[in-house]
Amino acid sequence: MAQEKVLLSACLAGARCVYDGSHKSHPVFARMARRREAVLFCPEALGGLKVPHSPSEIRGGSGAKVLSGRARVVSREGEDVTEFFLKGARRTLVLARRRRVSEAVMKSRSPSCGCGEVYDGTFTRTLTRGFGVTAALLKKNGVNVVSDEAYLRKLKIAGSQRLKVSRSQVSQ
Repeated sequence: MAQEKVLLSACLAGARCVYDGSHKSHPVFARMARRREAVLFCPEALGGLKVPHSPSEIRGGSGAKVLSGRARVVSREGEDVTEFFLKGARRTLVLARRRRVSEAVMKSRSPSCGCGEVYDGTFTRTLTRGFGVTAALLKKNGVNVVSDEAYLRKLKIAGSQRLKVSRSQVSQ
């Protein structure tokens, strides 16, 4: 049986789609992409934001509040870019449904992909609890969302447990 695919923030696999034209590549995620174990996505690109573009943060809450119209996504210059983020979130949800994925590994702290904490809209690198716009929409629709950092911690713990089992078997 084929391994179930996950959604993966494209920047984690090396795509240069971070707001400044960079990437956040990690070997684990690049390998997942090469092996076609992941469906790559970038909600900001799907929403129509050009790369590079000004950094954006959620002002007034987190992604759930953006979805309900009680918070906005703004650029560092104060431009309201909420519609780009909402459009990208909706398109990512369509992709998740079409590909029948149940889990998404997303870039931590991003205004789109953040899982558990995002920047607070002051552009001072201050974090607040909550999810990015796309992460919140996916979560609301039953997709398990996890940050890249939590996913890597889970792999490290699983790997160390396998190592302990192997060592105990050797010593017997």
